Amino acid sequence: MEIITRIGKRRTLVIPKEIAEKVGIDEGVSIKIRIEDNKIIIEPIRDAIWLSLHGKKITKITLKDLEEESIKQQLKYHDK
Repeated sequence: MEIITRIGKRRTLVIPKEIAEKVGIDEGVSIKIRIEDNKIIIEPIRDAIWLSLHGKKITKITLKDLEEESIKQQLKYHDK
């Protein structure tokens, strides 16, 4: 997909809706910008919720496991 757009005042770049939707960029999403071979690369930074819904699954966890870990982490902060 290729769309031509302009850079606005103060070097503002508006990402066209079609491209933003295709890569999952929405208002408030953090992005990483880098230069590679004289090109600007923009990548969304995925948060835990996005990864849990759309990311590659590498293991399974039960609700019991999740609750046990939650309690363990809470106790760490409670003891401080």
